[in-house]
Amino acid sequence: MSKKIAILTSGGDCAGLNAVMRAVVHRSAMLGWEVIGIENGTAGLLEEPYAVRTLAAEDFDGFILRRGGTILGTTNSKNPFEYPMDDGSIKDRSDELIAAIKDLGIDAIIGIGGDGSFDILSRLANQGGLPFIGVPKTIDNDLSLTDVSVGFDTAVEVATEALDRLQPTAASHDRVMILEVMGRDARHIALYAGIAGGVDVILIPEIEYSIEGIAKKIKEVKQSGRNFALVIVSEAVKTNGGKKVEMVHSDGQTRYGGIGEYLSPKIAEATGFETRVTVLGHVQRGGSPTWNDRLLAQALGVKAVDLVDEGKFGRMVAWQNRQVVDVAIEDAIKECRTVRPHGTIVHTARSLGISFGD
Repeated sequence: MSKKIAILTSGGDCAGLNAVMRAVVHRSAMLGWEVIGIENGTAGLLEEPYAVRTLAAEDFDGFILRRGGTILGTTNSKNPFEYPMDDGSIKDRSDELIAAIKDLGIDAIIGIGGDGSFDILSRLANQGGLPFIGVPKTIDNDLSLTDVSVGFDTAVEVATEALDRLQPTAASHDRVMILEVMGRDARHIALYAGIAGGVDVILIPEIEYSIEGIAKKIKEVKQSGRNFALVIVSEAVKTNGGKKVEMVHSDGQTRYGGIGEYLSPKIAEATGFETRVTVLGHVQRGGSPTWNDRLLAQALGVKAVDLVDEGKFGRMVAWQNRQVVDVAIEDAIKECRTVRPHGTIVHTARSLGISFGD
């Protein structure tokens, strides 16, 4: 009987997930492992019958490499330790999930996720004695011990392209264009895209801003003879009064959103510029992955299978100094890697004349 690796995607989607799976499937075939895909994160194992399927190398051609999202589906709302039941109650179904894994004869699990997913999967692994390897993916790039996570490069590319498209229309209409981007716990997208897109102001929660500070920079731009300005803001930036700007969605969950619309009239009043707001939202998660994400995803996927073959578990594969390494999962999720206000990237932005509104 062949040995079985189960693979799943968990948490929010991003570009590059299918590329990870492609690498896992092809490398596993070389080493004689069978790969089972679990649908909709761990939730697929709590369905009757189990929502699983065999993943074969011939199904993972170059097309799948270019495809965004995840062919297995994912979820960020069905924690098996706090599973929402149809009657509205919450139930711990972790033992059911562990039993399903053993029932399927799975020898190892590769989970593609972020810090929240890894915390859940690690708990399951410890509780059930399950061999587990993690592959980091998150557009926020907030996992420790890896220079970059799958999906981040594509998200920054999308935000940068949006700025490239906003700039000429801003110049055509003498406007300040405000671009609101994702960044729940770490705001690297706004910082990196802001520099790459040549903005005038970057607003992130790690650096306190004021409307006066923003206006000062925009007025300097106007006095220099330029008739437009670009502002990029992370969704997690708070109001001047220190309040979160959030929206209640149809599923009842509260999420960030709306800081751009909050800032727009205030900037207009303080500068005399007409302002417009663009909110990228989930556009940053979708679409075809960049070459960088495709390369990273496959390098990490190959390493994950190699670790399984070596019997080395409880690890997260990571990209450090242009090499793939493995680190302890508990160390990788110990703390969120936020923007360093005095770090190299912020210093670069300031040295280019970009304001943080402070």
